[in-house]
Amino acid sequence: MAVKRILIVDDDRDVHRLLMAALEAPDRTIHSAYDGLEGLRSVETELYDLVLTDVNMPGLDGLALLERIRRMRPNTEVLVMTVANTPENVIHAIRQQAFTYFSKPFTLNAVAEMAERALAGKSSAKDIEVVSARPNWVELRLRCKLATADRILQFLREMRIGIPPADEENIATAFREILFNAIEHGGGSDPEKSVSITYMRAEKSIIYQVRDPGPGFSFNMLPHAAVSNPLDSPMEHIGIRESLGLRPGGFGILLTRELVDELIYNEVGNEVLLIKYLR
Repeated sequence: MAVKRILIVDDDRDVHRLLMAALEAPDRTIHSAYDGLEGLRSVETELYDLVLTDVNMPGLDGLALLERIRRMRPNTEVLVMTVANTPENVIHAIRQQAFTYFSKPFTLNAVAEMAERALAGKSSAKDIEVVSARPNWVELRLRCKLATADRILQFLREMRIGIPPADEENIATAFREILFNAIEHGGGSDPEKSVSITYMRAEKSIIYQVRDPGPGFSFNMLPHAAVSNPLDSPMEHIGIRESLGLRPGGFGILLTRELVDELIYNEVGNEVLLIKYLR
């Protein structure tokens, strides 16, 4: 069994204790550094599979450390943590190919789950391509991999769009459903294909745009989706999905309609806008 090497870089010793308890496993060794420069020296002398770094630290901040790691150890995954979260920091982390990003306080389960994915997966610098990166307009191209979708969802959650938590969760859920549909059905889960996503923050609305590489669809030709169920058979699509070998679900479009203020598709059905109005 190959042992995975993890480095935690944070000037708060309590954070070290909590993360070490959450990440501990028989096939892992966990090391600590207590400021950015110490973390940099550790990365220079040792190979790590995963580095978890705070942003605000003495000597060298975590985003600068991320940049140095990218140049020295391009195969090392980096998970960024911060108490001083800003959209600019999130965007910088995306540009520098951080695996994911968490603002403090975070749940240990969420960090442990994402760390597990970072250690188990095979991400690539080409998985997420930045097209535009401004706090009010973030445009990305993602390879058609569900694991990449989960990563970008975490980044977008951290943009802190400034609406009530319940509404924030609703739009995140809606976006996840549409993005997964785009990857699975529009892109056929083919990592050689890409899905384009855009987050736009206007004065009175938040807009998510998703465009997939597929030929599109008609609402009249979606027997595997709940939106097409007859009124007298609201679960008919479940049996159809089973016969087609599709994952359980099919409620995406129906659910999304209830979670955002507007859901607008283009004519061919391969591009969609999710709109949430700010009140």
